[in-house]
Amino acid sequence: TSTVTKQLIANLRTLSTKEKVKLWDRLADDISKSTRQRRKVNLYRINKSVNEGEIAVVPGKVLSEGDFNKKVTVAAFKFSEKAKEKINKVGKTVSLQQLMKDNPKGKKVRIIG
Repeated sequence: TSTVTKQLIANLRTLSTKEKVKLWDRLADDISKSTRQRRKVNLYRINKSVNEGEIAVVPGKVLSEGDFNKKVTVAAFKFSEKAKEKINKVGKTVSLQQLMKDNPKGKKVRIIG
């Protein structure tokens, strides 16, 4: 794992302890897995699983297969370029670091994958 990934995992664990929110610890566990074991989620699955106004978190990579038509925020470890384009037409993409700053309590967040 790269130093950026290690720092992200450390930040997730620190926030989990500070805010007493298990969500961040769970994401740290998922991201600390090897790249072959990390989740890959297509847009149609996010579209099917998340309600309007929620935040979808993918502790892996978001791929562009399928349509995306819900106004939601999607946070992920990585995005494919096409997936990012499709999401930003309707919703919003953010990094996990940005999500941690914007929503430290983890309200209305759903882990996908």
